[in-house]
Amino acid sequence: MIRKVRHIAVVFFLGIFISQPGWAYDASKHQKGAGAHGGGHGGKGGGHHYGRRSGPPKDIPAHIKERTSPDGTGINLNRSQIGIEGMGVLAQTSALANVQTLALQGNKLGDEGVRILAGAETFKHVEKVSLWGNEITEKGAQFIAQSTTLSHLKELVLSRNKLGDDGAIAIINSDNARSLETLNLDNNKISDRGAKAIAASPKLENLKRLDLLANEISAEGVKALIQSSTLKNLEYLQILGNTYDIDSAHELKKMISLPKLKPENLVLF
Repeated sequence: MIRKVRHIAVVFFLGIFISQPGWAYDASKHQKGAGAHGGGHGGKGGGHHYGRRSGPPKDIPAHIKERTSPDGTGINLNRSQIGIEGMGVLAQTSALANVQTLALQGNKLGDEGVRILAGAETFKHVEKVSLWGNEITEKGAQFIAQSTTLSHLKELVLSRNKLGDDGAIAIINSDNARSLETLNLDNNKISDRGAKAIAASPKLENLKRLDLLANEISAEGVKALIQSSTLKNLEYLQILGNTYDIDSAHELKKMISLPKLKPENLVLF
């Protein structure tokens, strides 16, 4: 039966990326005229496919300027491959002093790039950041958790990284999680231990949307989440492609006790 759930996950995987609300990291509304849109899992509108170079841009400062909105509040560098060097340049770009949205999908940042991000005063006003697919481990998660500047985060996308339970726990138990309304942790090898920690975290009272697709969570972990005493504002939980079977999934739909989570917004299969 577990194989059946995983088969369903594979068949509908791409459709979910495109159709599920909140999955695409939509930077477009923060970047009028920036020349690129979307991010996250695929980007609504698909405007971020602007080249397939084999390395970073030749002129990183110029590329940063090109991808910054006219008002300086948003920047879309999805798949720009700027790397650690580029993150250093980004952190020192004075024109970004008021940036609120950072779309940084697929930039080969690793933990060192996250360290630069988390320590830069330039990003003290950031509310939304996408770090989808940047080879980030528990160490990088710790940098985000301990940051004194990333204290206004409302949306954090860490999809397709290597956080594991300890990285996820570092994030959700940090004071920097208090303002989060959207948290994407799909494809991060999170188990029931991480799921139970999320369910018990007092720092996630404002969380509305949680994405845990394709991790290693069983029915036990799902039950902890949907019966949490702290996730009282959660409205949407994506958890398709984990390790419960289809029969358990149907039973779990009946066990929701969260006041704002409707069965149709619990995505199990």
